[in-house]
Amino acid sequence: MSDLVSSPDPVPDPAELLGLLRWYADMGVDLGIDEAPHDRFADAQHIKAASAPLARPSAPIEPLIQKNRAPGPKPSLITTSLMAPPPPPPPDQAALEARQLAQAAGDLAALQEAMERFEGCGLKRTASRLVFADGNPKARVMLVGEAPGAEDDQTGLPFMGRAGQLLDRMLAAIQLDRTQVYIVNSVPWRPPGNRTPSLQEAAICLPFLHRQIELVGPELVICLGASAAQSLLDIKDGIMKSRGKWVSLSVGSSSLQAMATLHPSYLLRQPAHKKLVWRDMLELRKALDQI
Repeated sequence: MSDLVSSPDPVPDPAELLGLLRWYADMGVDLGIDEAPHDRFADAQHIKAASAPLARPSAPIEPLIQKNRAPGPKPSLITTSLMAPPPPPPPDQAALEARQLAQAAGDLAALQEAMERFEGCGLKRTASRLVFADGNPKARVMLVGEAPGAEDDQTGLPFMGRAGQLLDRMLAAIQLDRTQVYIVNSVPWRPPGNRTPSLQEAAICLPFLHRQIELVGPELVICLGASAAQSLLDIKDGIMKSRGKWVSLSVGSSSLQAMATLHPSYLLRQPAHKKLVWRDMLELRKALDQI
């Protein structure tokens, strides 16, 4: 009799489930599409059955349909809702359009609206929203990161995750907070899987960053990470060699001082290098006190 009683399903090991979630995160999967698991194989069977050829009717029915159909244009085989959006323009054309939109923006609100309309960066298609800026638009210091993360993509504000919490502590160590700085990214849309934005993507978005700098008018710019330093400061050396050094940055008719340092997300992986960023933060505090 006991052989007829089915044994209960084994309870999954929490450690194995946690390991699976970590593997998904490492592979760039960080957003669920359905609220519950979905059997895609069953869907495929339904689609296959629905697409099977129908039995041939005994009499043609098209004349009857044509007789009762109201006159009008022939219906399209592909509806507009199923058509894919047009591809983004070539990079040169996209960068030119970005420059035109940026220069036409007379203030930060107009610039944000122009960036919302811009379709030249392919990252916009996979991101949830534009991540424009955070902080004080009249600040003396502008911080430039590389691209939004997952939390930024959901909130629309830069540096909202663990890296942002570390950035807040870095600022607090030199008596600053988000009300005294202006925070942006060199690319305002999140790359899939939090990958580093390509040089081409950064180049397309660079006119918007330049215009933000012109409109805010900071006295000092801090580039957080190699990607931001390469895009804005045109630094060819590695971040370890170039960090902590003030360089001249010309944007429009303005000339200001800029410095590269390590990105907070890098420090989360390499905490031993926090001492290097501490030196850079002291240099920032010294420069602010001297201005």
